[in-house]
Amino acid sequence: MHLGMPAEIFGVDGIIILVVVVLVLFGSTQIPKLARSLGSAQKEFKKGLDEGHQGDDTTVKAQNVVVEPTAPPTTKE
Repeated sequence: MHLGMPAEIFGVDGIIILVVVVLVLFGSTQIPKLARSLGSAQKEFKKGLDEGHQGDDTTVKAQNVVVEPTAPPTTKE
């Protein structure tokens, strides 16, 4: 039976012990708050990645712009 990566590393007994330790350390009321904060952090991370990809598109467009050189302004003295 293939249970996934954590089961391969710790085994089923290790996962059960890990869950019990997390419940004892954080308490049953703090775990939903922790899950919500992890979810919002993941959402913000994905939003930042999407904004970064949009910034890459504008950078590529700016690199294709040709700027014609102009003569420097002359001053009369």
